Amino acid sequence: MDTVRKIVLFLSLLLVALLTGVFAYNNPARITLDIGFAQFENISIVLAFAVFFGIGWLSGIATVGFSLLRAARAKRILGHELKLAKAEVNSLRSLPLHDAD
Repeated sequence: MDTVRKIVLFLSLLLVALLTGVFAYNNPARITLDIGFAQFENISIVLAFAVFFGIGWLSGIATVGFSLLRAARAKRILGHELKLAKAEVNSLRSLPLHDAD
């Protein structure tokens, strides 16, 4: 199963590299890029696309990472509260029963 996963990953990366090459070949133009606080002249469209795609990808990973950290913290807190609740239940079980006469 691990070999199949590696083959699929390799083929996916090969496809992305091929599509990137086709995109670069079909878009040889150079542009001036103004991003508000800086202006870049004579930048390849492919380079600009790749940089902004990478920034978006990293932003997405950071967002998911923060969400996962928050979920892990909540899980740790709930685990601690569960441990306390189990201890309380065990201590209540050891108490003698009283008859309601």
